Amino acid sequence: MQKTGLKVTAAVVLGLMGLVWFAGFDDLPGEVRAQIAAERKALTAAQKDVAADRADVARDVAGDSVLFTAIPSAALYNDRLARSEAVLGSAARDMEQLARIEKANRRTDAEQARQILAHEQQNRTAAVNDAEAVRKEAAQWIERKKHLPDEVRAMERDYQAVHAVDLGTLTAAVQKAGNDWPDKKADLGNRLAVLQSTVADVDQQWQKSAAARQAAGANDSSKVEYATLFGAADTLASASAELPRRAEELKGLTGQLYTSWDRLLVDMRSRGGRYEQELRTVSTRDGSTRSDEKWVEVSKPVYQAMERNLGMAVEHKGTGKYDSEAERVAQPPGFAYMAPPGQSNQYGHWEHSGGRDFWVFYGQYALMRDLLFNRDYRPLDRWEYEDYRTYRQRNQTYYGRDSQSGSQPKYGTAGTATQEHYAGSTFSKSGGFKDSKYATKAGGYRDSQYSTPAMRNPGADHSGRTFGSGSSRPSTPRASPAPSRPSMPRSSPGRTFGSRRR
Repeated sequence: MQKTGLKVTAAVVLGLMGLVWFAGFDDLPGEVRAQIAAERKALTAAQKDVAADRADVARDVAGDSVLFTAIPSAALYNDRLARSEAVLGSAARDMEQLARIEKANRRTDAEQARQILAHEQQNRTAAVNDAEAVRKEAAQWIERKKHLPDEVRAMERDYQAVHAVDLGTLTAAVQKAGNDWPDKKADLGNRLAVLQSTVADVDQQWQKSAAARQAAGANDSSKVEYATLFGAADTLASASAELPRRAEELKGLTGQLYTSWDRLLVDMRSRGGRYEQELRTVSTRDGSTRSDEKWVEVSKPVYQAMERNLGMAVEHKGTGKYDSEAERVAQPPGFAYMAPPGQSNQYGHWEHSGGRDFWVFYGQYALMRDLLFNRDYRPLDRWEYEDYRTYRQRNQTYYGRDSQSGSQPKYGTAGTATQEHYAGSTFSKSGGFKDSKYATKAGGYRDSQYSTPAMRNPGADHSGRTFGSGSSRPSTPRASPAPSRPSMPRSSPGRTFGSRRR
């Protein structure tokens, strides 16, 4: 009997322990309870801070009523502080609701508690920040009044900085650009008008504040018109910071209209989870061309999105456009500089040869041409340009067609011209053209029409070759020396080739 009683007792105890253990799973999670406790303390501290800010502002305003009566924004201090207190009151109501959830102690209320906590924290933070902003503003006005001569000296520096901006030269540049590019005349004119209006406003404020500046310079606070002085000071400070920046920006915009540039994808590589592209930027102005190449790291999606555009101009900005208006639909390089059939432009003209029309660049753009076509330009004929123009009108990428196969693309990573011109690229050497006759592999060039006689000799040196200006292509005539532009008898301007950076 004793053993039976002990067994019953043990079973009851174990059952009660199980009930207690399982009951714990229905409690409000400990981390939620901890957050509620922390927010309760933070709310109490916030209420004290907002009350202290109100007291400080009241003391400052009462201590210098003349100053704060003259400051328009000071009339809103009480309203701003009242709004902070109202928002803090909303946070307090949230905390009351959290206390009821805490007391009920139900796990099912956890998500609701988290949402209320987030709302309470947002209101508490906003209330404290707004009240603190009012306190700092009031203190700032008092501090500025204590250093009136310094205020005047700062105004003088700002006034001089505004008038140091050469709007005369800028106006001439804007007028010329507007005449050369009528489509931009209104926009340039509006931007210039804003700058001229800023200078006029500064002059007006300077004259208006003359008496106040004189009294402030003598540190005679009894004669200072604070609203006039500080209003003018703020106008001058803002103008001295913004006018030079905006003037330089406008100067840059006028210059952009005379420059064309292309950004070419000339190589790419992926290794160890890193994706990189080598970009060549070719910019031309008045026949002078500059180039810059550098490797940049890109994200995997960007790399994959552009992976088929090797050798293409992935960005193009023509003259008469701002840099922000650059085209970002990948296109074969150089095509954007061609004129419609039968016409010529500043870059070149159409030439008839062998019963076909080919585009020829003028001599002053020879460097631009070579950089765009990786130093292996083959004159483009009319049918190819017409095909390209159709795709461009649709805002689509034109990859062309190989003249020999008729089915393979000519441009882009899979293009026959690209695989020939960029056979020495990192992309090619890493097997990027694995299905191409230009891929770097044992015997890869031996059977190619571009290989040398020595390459066809099994006993010769079969190391890889980089194809470019030395290769031949029977079906398309090589570019003849680019003629000088008839309408521009002056000598070609100097050209520069930018340094290559990695």
